Amino acid sequence: MENLRANQQAKILVVDDIPVNIQLLQTHLVGAGYQTVVAHNGEEALEQVKKSSPDLVLLDVMMPKLDGFETCRILKSDQKTRYIPVIMVTALNEIEDKIKGIEAGADDFITKPFNKLELLARVKSLLRIKTLHDALQEKVRLLEQAKERLRELAVTDGLTGLNNYRYFKEYLLQEVRRAERHQSRVSLIMIDIDYFKNYNDTHGHLAGDEVLRHIARLMQDNIRNIDFAARYGGEEFAIVLSETPLEAARVVAEKLRILVEQQPFPRQEMQPNGNITVSMGVASFPQDGKSVEKLIESADQRLYRAKAEGRNRVVDEG
Repeated sequence: MENLRANQQAKILVVDDIPVNIQLLQTHLVGAGYQTVVAHNGEEALEQVKKSSPDLVLLDVMMPKLDGFETCRILKSDQKTRYIPVIMVTALNEIEDKIKGIEAGADDFITKPFNKLELLARVKSLLRIKTLHDALQEKVRLLEQAKERLRELAVTDGLTGLNNYRYFKEYLLQEVRRAERHQSRVSLIMIDIDYFKNYNDTHGHLAGDEVLRHIARLMQDNIRNIDFAARYGGEEFAIVLSETPLEAARVVAEKLRILVEQQPFPRQEMQPNGNITVSMGVASFPQDGKSVEKLIESADQRLYRAKAEGRNRVVDEG
């Protein structure tokens, strides 16, 4: 037989309120190489499906309380169990009963007294379909994972792992619009590594890349989950602080500035100021700009003021 589970037998749930019927079905199925689990009524069948995750259900129609039709209907209405094949086993041979079973979601029928070969043929046929469905679902899952990975790559800076410039612009526009709707604040910090070209030229690009990664980690680890850090380009970074006024954004910027200043970067003593430091410009919507472009321009101008005034500082006005 074609196994449904890798190197394992397919598992079939046999549901019947008469023990001798269960015994007969189990004899045929186990003899053909299948695993079996049993339930004696509809309620027990629903519990067994959750517990055992069978590959197929052989479901008797005539049972007390919850009959086969209703049990099947419940299974087929649940997203987690709707694709488990159900063969209804019935002594009824009226067309109305088969229609009722089809409406409940049954995949096939077999009438008592059943023929062993017919039973096994119907089971094998539906398990083959289940195998194909499971394989398709796995391919869909892998495709979704690949799409998500591609999406991440499209918005992520490959060197630092932060968000990239393109996604930064999209995100900031979204946050400005949200702040405008709710009459709230959003702040932007623009960051530049001081004398980074000197470090790169002196120690090489690999050493410079490690500094970029280290500072990126510092930023990511010291902002809130709702905040957004991006590599703006080269040695520049940007942080978007949601629901944050200018005064609070300056506090965050100053904290990050001090963290960078205190980090023991390799060979930092050879820098013009004897250390690896950053300069920052801070601006807030709406007071410093009512559009994305104006907000970036304000933060950028303050960043360059910070550099012009001696570097290793935060500027949030002017």
